[in-house]
Amino acid sequence: MAEHHFDFVVIGGGSGGYAAARTAHSAGLSVAVIDGAQELGGLCILRGCMPSKTLIESANRQLHIRHAAEFGLKATSQGVDIRTIRDRKRTLIADFAGYRQGQLEDGRFTLYRGHARFLDKHTIEVVPRDGSASFQVTARSFCIATGSEVFVPDVPGLAETGFWTSDDVLDADALPKTIAVLGGGAIALEMAHYLEAMGCGVTLIQRNTQLLTGLNRECSDVIAKAYAARGMQVHLGTHLSSVSTHEGQKCIEFTHGGKMHQIVVDEILLAMGRQPASKRLSLHAAHVSASKGKITVNDRMQTSQSHIFAAGDVCSPLDVVHIAIQQGEIAARNAASLLNNKDADETIDYRLTLFGVFSHPQVAVVGATTEKLKEQKIPFLEASYPFDDHGKSMVMGETAGFVKMLAHAETGEILGACVVGPEATELIHEVVIAMNFRATVKQFMTIPHYHPTLSEIWTYPAEEIADQLP
Repeated sequence: MAEHHFDFVVIGGGSGGYAAARTAHSAGLSVAVIDGAQELGGLCILRGCMPSKTLIESANRQLHIRHAAEFGLKATSQGVDIRTIRDRKRTLIADFAGYRQGQLEDGRFTLYRGHARFLDKHTIEVVPRDGSASFQVTARSFCIATGSEVFVPDVPGLAETGFWTSDDVLDADALPKTIAVLGGGAIALEMAHYLEAMGCGVTLIQRNTQLLTGLNRECSDVIAKAYAARGMQVHLGTHLSSVSTHEGQKCIEFTHGGKMHQIVVDEILLAMGRQPASKRLSLHAAHVSASKGKITVNDRMQTSQSHIFAAGDVCSPLDVVHIAIQQGEIAARNAASLLNNKDADETIDYRLTLFGVFSHPQVAVVGATTEKLKEQKIPFLEASYPFDDHGKSMVMGETAGFVKMLAHAETGEILGACVVGPEATELIHEVVIAMNFRATVKQFMTIPHYHPTLSEIWTYPAEEIADQLP
């Protein structure tokens, strides 16, 4: 059995893993990357951020056509060509994935195509994808970046009846006439937006009493209202009882408001979140601690073993790609410090945590929430302003939603913000930049804003808070 030894071994070649590998290589470490997926590239490129946004661009244009008459345009949709939409996505993703594959294979690291599991704290076994003999790899340090996988709840009949995941939607060349979307998070809302725009009859069934659990309820309410206005059925505060097949269709039974409901659809989209992909790693063999599969890390990205780090969905408080990249880079730099007999003292700062949903309208948040500030007993002021009273959004015909800003009640420093409405995922970055430099609302107000733009809406809550400051 051949042995291979490295300074730093990364398990998983997605965005977080690649970031860790290239950073470790730059720090002078010998690096190996182990990836057992069918295709190289990771979730974001292959089956997440990029393909979903490609489809959503088609959905957004379909909504523009739907509202053409409002703008004095005589245009109607002549239908949709799902195969062409799918092929456009495949072309773009092949380009993105090919670029990442080239980066992983350019000689900076040793790349092993196989599945890894720990044998002890410094040894892993690699089972190659091609069926060849397994072998051992030893390392002075590791970074686990195996990402996440679809969470399948234990609902009677669900597995037997069968379902789609977002993977199926993203690569379908034909869509069902009716579909039930199980879930109310980002993936559920983005896929529902796409499917409805493409002509599917969509029913959303969400366990929580609001969409986007953990987000400002006001934001969630705007989305629920907008989706209902588009003709989607939105059921909140539900409990799934059973799933079965009924005359070639799929029957879902759920309770809502104490009453049993039954719907029959052509297909089910399971979008109830993701779970860490850590089952195959034999974490116990390396004495790496995890809770419900999520690897426990400190703010230096170290696991319960100081030389074993983790990054991305397998350990992150929020499963988004830019955080995975940041975590991977910090893990690698700390590993390099550790191997050079220095303290691994670089910490991750979640102060600017960003989250966006490409629904319609879009949602985006940054920084602290009102709940978090109350919990931490930080005095704060908040103010909001609606898009239906803002010139540019009224001109655009995109009036659903609002912006909200949170600031320290004594210093005026901007602590957080949320936006639901047009181009929310772009608009949020203005506040991110201000927060990065720890700007106060008074400083924010001195920044010139072109008129008329969507961006200038942020000046209204900033001004309202500034007027209340001591």
